[in-house]
This record gives sequence, structure tokens and C-alpha cells, in this order.
Amino acid sequence: MLRLDGETLTINDVVRAARRREKVEIHPDSRERVERSAAVVDRFIKDNRPIYGITTGFGHFARVKISREHVRELQKNLLMSHATGIGPSIADDQVRAMMLLRVNALIKGYSGIRWPTLERLVALLNEDILPLIPQKGSVGASGDLVPLAHMSLPLIGMGRVRIKGKVREADEVLKKYGMPPLTLEAKEGLALINGTQMMSAVGVLNAYDSRILCRTADIAAACSTEALRGTDVPFDARVHALRPHPGQAQVADNLRTLLEGSRILQSHKDCEKVQDAYSLRCIPQVHGATRDTLRHVTAVLETEINSVTDNPIIFPDTEESISCGNFHGQPVALVLDYLGIAVSELANISERRIERLVDPALSNLPPFLTQDGGLNSGYMITQYTAASLVSENKVLAHPASVDSIPTSANQEDHVSMGAIAAFKAAEIIKNVRHVLAIELLCAAQGLDFIEERPGTGVEAAHAAIRRHIPTLTHDRVMSYDLETMTDLLIKEELITSVEAETGPLL
Repeated sequence: MLRLDGETLTINDVVRAARRREKVEIHPDSRERVERSAAVVDRFIKDNRPIYGITTGFGHFARVKISREHVRELQKNLLMSHATGIGPSIADDQVRAMMLLRVNALIKGYSGIRWPTLERLVALLNEDILPLIPQKGSVGASGDLVPLAHMSLPLIGMGRVRIKGKVREADEVLKKYGMPPLTLEAKEGLALINGTQMMSAVGVLNAYDSRILCRTADIAAACSTEALRGTDVPFDARVHALRPHPGQAQVADNLRTLLEGSRILQSHKDCEKVQDAYSLRCIPQVHGATRDTLRHVTAVLETEINSVTDNPIIFPDTEESISCGNFHGQPVALVLDYLGIAVSELANISERRIERLVDPALSNLPPFLTQDGGLNSGYMITQYTAASLVSENKVLAHPASVDSIPTSANQEDHVSMGAIAAFKAAEIIKNVRHVLAIELLCAAQGLDFIEERPGTGVEAAHAAIRRHIPTLTHDRVMSYDLETMTDLLIKEELITSVEAETGPLL
């Protein structure tokens, strides 16, 4: 059971709930904070104080005063009017992460929401009743208004949900589960939708997937180093101590671990080659820079997912309501653009190693890794696919956060486009995974032509691949092999098999 306290949520915790479907509960200490905040909102209403989004309209309509008898209608109208998303629905793990993150922010006790509303949101999450949330429509300030409105509609019996793989009307599902629609009180609708939880949810899952890709890239690079008969000399720890970027040292350490005991390296230790190409020699520097970027991204995201990101913020101790800009997604937008750029580099350098593997002038291996070339094309066209994906990533890596289009009659005149940054990074990650899968297939095929045994880690990777994908002796439909290899990466089976022999990689 994952217990939320509003303070200590980590990326790994989010993955536990979003992908492994671990049940969630709210720390009981949160209840007093939540109820104090809601009580302050009640007093605002009784005193008829002009408070944004409580006794006024929203955005440009902040000048319009709302009477006491309409405060409930105001919150319901907010959810309906802001649910303007379009495009495909986001993935189930992304929806779960959104719900989890919104609860974690609201239980901090500065949002004016009621405890039963939070309990209902947790109940939907634990029952895996997932709101249907369109991907497109957020500009990243005031937070992810549009997707969070879709996330919140089922609380009031509106919208659609996905349950057990089927799309149903929310009111029908709530009735079946004995959950009558809620009537939102003052501030509750605004508390639910004013925040950065979609961009953060997708961003957190991106960061987790990027961690996996970093270790996968090191394994693929080690396999290519062996297949291309490269040297491990550039991975000497003394070299990296002189340029002490943490990621660079970690990658060099992983490469030494993966190549340990290699008979291939020993067999050509005294060859004529003076040094390897950059795509081999500079693996620690390139892969390491991505790791250092990811470290920064992780720090920003873990700060964000334990923060209050709505507006206005209620301070129960002083009974104040402060209109502010904590909903603005700029911190998240910037690092997710940065993440997309950094992760794309894993594919850039990987594609160069793929090209070396299939080019006989560079590899000293059979052309395109096939013995009967001409009749068979071997791995020739896999490099085309890798090149296509790398080129696509160059387009996707253009930052979203440098753009801003004013909204709400220029009341909201600078926005972050953080959701766009999040989904672009997610697409880059998918493309990088495919490129690494291609490199691993090519490297495994290259190793099949070498009699000497590779390093312990490389040998374990080769064995894991060959358990599922046989050596290519004659042309076959290559996309099936690519799908299988990609699946091994998604399930983390390759890393698990390697680490069973080498111990945990950094």
C-alpha cells in the first residue's frame, strides 16, 4: 500500500501506483490540514469576501462577482466548460499518475477541498475507474486545466471512464459501485483542475523510462564495442577522474563491468588500430551527459510532485487567500524539453554504432551482417529505420517551452506549453527505445561471427537476446524481431538478465 503524505512522493512511488497498480491511501495526519483549509473557505463564503474562483468568475471573468447561492453551480460549470480536450485519450498509466499526483498536492491542506472529495478520487484510483482524458488542450498555465477538468468530471457523475478495458459513461459506473455523484462546494472544482499534474505525471513516467534507457544504452554500447573489436582503454577510471562529471564516471564503470573477462578484447589487444571512432571512444562522455541531465530533471520533478500548484492558495493559520502563479508549468516544461534533447542523444550515437556494424569497411564483419549477401539483405534496412527515428527525434527535440500564446483575453498572457513538452519527450523515448533495440540486434548478430567469448555482461545480453530471437541466417520479416527486442526492453528483461551476471549496473 502506497501512503501519500504530500511531502515524500518519489518517481518510483508513482510508478508503483501507475504501472504496478499498487493501492493508495492518504496519511491520516493529512485530514486535519485538509478540513482546516475547507473550513476557511466556508468562512469566506459566509463573510461574502471577494476571493478569486470562490466568489468570482475565472480568468478574464475574475471581475465578475458570484452570489452565495451560485457558488456550487460555479464549480460544476467550471468542470464542464473547461473539459474541452481533443485527440486520443492518454494511456492508463498516465491517468493513474495524474490522479495520484493531484491527491498528493491537495492533501497538503492549502487548497480548500473537502476530505470526502479526496476520498472519492482515491476510491476511483484504487478501483481502477479511470477518467477518459484527451491528450491535447493544455497550454500549461493555469496548469493543466483542460485535462484535469476531464479527470474530475466523473466525480460529479459526468464524462466517460475506462474500466476493465472498456469505455463507459461515468454515471453508470458510479451507480454500479455505489458512488453517488458529488456536489462540489466552493473552491473544489478550481482546486481539482488548477495544477501541473498532467505534465508532471507524463514527465515522471518519462524520467523513469529514461533511467531504464540509460542502462540499456550502456549494454548496447558494450555489445557493439565487442562486435566491432573496440578497446576498453578509454573507459579507464583514471581518465574519468580527471573530468569528474558523475554520469560520465558511472557509464565508464558500467562499461568496465560489462566488458570484464572479455576474450575478444584480449584477442586484438596488440592490433594496429590506434584509437576507436567517437561513437565507441566517447560513450561515457555522451551517455554520461544524458545521465547528468536526468539527475537534474528528477530533482525538479520530485520537487514539483510534492508541491502546492493551484490558485488561489488558502493559508488556514492566517485565514488568507493569496492569488499567485504556482500553477505555472515553466519549471516542468523546461526540464522536459531538456530531457527530450538529452535522451535523443542516446539514439544519435547508437545509430552511428549501428552504421559501423553493418558497413563492412568499418566493421570487419560480413556486409550488413549476413553471410549470403546479395540474395539476402541482412540488417541493411534496420539502419534506415534507425536513421528515420533519429531524424524524427531531431524535430521532436525542438523545445515547446520557448513558445507562449496568451489566453483568456490576455489575463493569462504567458503560458508554459509544458504538456506538449511532456508528450514530445514521451515520443522521443519510444523512438530511442526502438533505436537501441536495433543496435542490440545488430551487435548480437555481429557477435555471432566472432569465435572468442565476450565480457560477462555482454555474453549475458547476447544470451538473453538469443533466447527470443535466433541468429539471422536468411532474410525474414525483420519487424517481428524488432518488436520482440523492443518488448524485452520495455519489460526490463534484458537488464534483469545482464544484472543477474554482473550485479546491479549504475
